[in-house]
Amino acid sequence: MDQTATLHPTEGMFLRIGHFFKPVPLMGYLVGFLVCVLWEQLAGDGLSAILGLPKMPVLFGILTIFKVVAGVVNLLIKGDAFDWATLVQIPTALVYLTVIYLVPLTLVCRLSVKPANTLARFLQGFPLIVTALVQLGLMYAVLHIWAGVSDYRLITLKLTLIAVLFTLSLNIINGYMGEFSCSHPGFMAIGAYMTSLFTVGLFTSDKVLGDAVFSVGAAYLSFPLALIFGGLMAALGALIVAIPSFKTRGDYLAIISLAFLFIVKSFFENMQSLGGSRGIGGQPNWATLPVIFITVAFGVWTINNFVTSTMGKALNAVRDDETAAEAMTVDTRKTKMAAFLFGAFWAGVAGGLLAHVLRYVNPAMFSVQKLAEVLAMVYFGGLNSVYGSIVGAVSISLLGEALRPLEILKWIVIPLLLILVMVYRPTGLIAFKEFDVRQVFGPKEVD
Repeated sequence: MDQTATLHPTEGMFLRIGHFFKPVPLMGYLVGFLVCVLWEQLAGDGLSAILGLPKMPVLFGILTIFKVVAGVVNLLIKGDAFDWATLVQIPTALVYLTVIYLVPLTLVCRLSVKPANTLARFLQGFPLIVTALVQLGLMYAVLHIWAGVSDYRLITLKLTLIAVLFTLSLNIINGYMGEFSCSHPGFMAIGAYMTSLFTVGLFTSDKVLGDAVFSVGAAYLSFPLALIFGGLMAALGALIVAIPSFKTRGDYLAIISLAFLFIVKSFFENMQSLGGSRGIGGQPNWATLPVIFITVAFGVWTINNFVTSTMGKALNAVRDDETAAEAMTVDTRKTKMAAFLFGAFWAGVAGGLLAHVLRYVNPAMFSVQKLAEVLAMVYFGGLNSVYGSIVGAVSISLLGEALRPLEILKWIVIPLLLILVMVYRPTGLIAFKEFDVRQVFGPKEVD
């Protein structure tokens, strides 16, 4: 008897879709997406013209749909004029999404199940680093081709990758350590300013920081050092929070860390030598897509190794029962301190990347709204899960971009979505799921 027959129709549909894609390994999805982005390069403009779209949709057609929705909302709320002819763009955008992405991806994934699993099994015979580099290289090729269509796609992709790293760094504290920290935008601000101080102060002439100290043709090679410097300064700032707050328990860390965020923001607003409230601009264009992709991939790998290490297991023990962990000889203070500084380091690196993507940084970028955004990513995706942080960061980032035409109303939609998740899945969409790198890059064994 078909088990799906006893389920709700919606549940049965999702179960059938899950079974359909179950044997597809990561390699199959990457090949499928590669075919889709190449197909879009070839036929995207022509199909857009046939469908009557003003241009090729830059965000899978979703942005086009929400632009029309925003027009209707403005008509109802503000009484603005609305071109009713644009309503036809909703079905045409869905047609574009189906023809360019959904149908080719489905066909290629299913047709490539055997060869993709065979290739993934073959790569398993090599060291894990080889398997990872091959599939990460294919992933980068997909992202590079997709982002090459427009500058909007490129900047959206860069910011989404940075959001993944930033969310993961907070999940170390709020998920794996079980505390509630509000200081992460402050760590990001320290990383952004200190990295900018390194690059702009040493290699760029700027009206705020003065003339360049060095004039080196290959100065961009120092960018990894700048990111490390920003991360270390953020970790040093985290020490200021950690030393007093870890003598307390409960909600006191949230209060102290929130106070730290306001202190950092106020500090940079009043530091005229760092531009004050105007901030610092003119950062060199060193945060290219390859640099960000490599940094984020390395960050995900490092954070995953940390949370699955002995230190990570000790961190889970502290989260579940700190008193019991102490009784089992776990140095709880050292464990919490190490995790807090480690999370702050990667938040600082994310801040350095952000400053060099936007090529501008000011204190207003690291307000309570930034805190709300990253908390939404962490708790929407799922606590104690690398998978969850990636899903949460990508989902909220793309949803935020899709809802941009709604302007301020998007900050009503996103919190409502978060409330629904908290009611029906309090730990997030993908919580407490270990990120097994060998399983991710390996073949799918089908019964």
